[in-house]
Amino acid sequence: MSAEVSNIDHLGLVAGIIDEIGIEQKINQLLGEEVSEKITGGQAVKGMLLNGLKLASSPLYLFSKFFEGKAIEHLIGKGVKTEYFNDDKLGRVLDQLYRRGLNEIFMSVVLEAVKILRNETNTVHLDSTSFHVHGDYHTDEDESTEDIEPKTIKITYEYSRDKRPDLKQFMMDLMCTNDGNLPLWMRIWSGNESDQKQFLQAMKDFKNQLNFDSLMVADSALSTQENLQLLTNIKWLSRVPVRIKAAHKLVQ
Repeated sequence: MSAEVSNIDHLGLVAGIIDEIGIEQKINQLLGEEVSEKITGGQAVKGMLLNGLKLASSPLYLFSKFFEGKAIEHLIGKGVKTEYFNDDKLGRVLDQLYRRGLNEIFMSVVLEAVKILRNETNTVHLDSTSFHVHGDYHTDEDESTEDIEPKTIKITYEYSRDKRPDLKQFMMDLMCTNDGNLPLWMRIWSGNESDQKQFLQAMKDFKNQLNFDSLMVADSALSTQENLQLLTNIKWLSRVPVRIKAAHKLVQ
């Protein structure tokens, strides 16, 4: 009798959480399954989530090497092999996710997670961050995308929080529960738009799409005259920005 040892490292814990909240099943339900496919869309997404927690990034065509030496059948499913995670399969799944609507998929998973994990949603925290990218990422400024779903964003130059003004960027809003920091809602937007304009829309979209009666907490970017006039039927908490003279005087 011979024994074979494979690593799972920290991935066993992550795979367990993915299984507990049913991410794989939810993706398969939304994307559908093909009899001929060697791994389902849900399994591909599970693999990408596990891969996303490694310490270094790598091109998509090297993805399968991530699972070499790891207990892939234990992590993903019986009969699954590393070569099934090739860039063609992953690319097709990513295209399917995009066409299905990433926000809708994210919220479907979130609602299931809230139900299973029983996190309180009475208070949520909103913030944004930027991601810089290497490459040109050309955008046709003359091409109208207003009637295209899902809408495209502009990866472009703007003030860089990462202190890399030489690189283009895009932005992300994220809302998390005060109880357990469970991400409830997210949105990707263009790299040249400001928090002041986006926070109000984020709060409205959150309330309309999830229908949680939550107190929404955000930083001073929310506190503009225009936003305050439009924050009706929304419970919110923010702070006065120190750029206002009275606030600046109080903190002296």
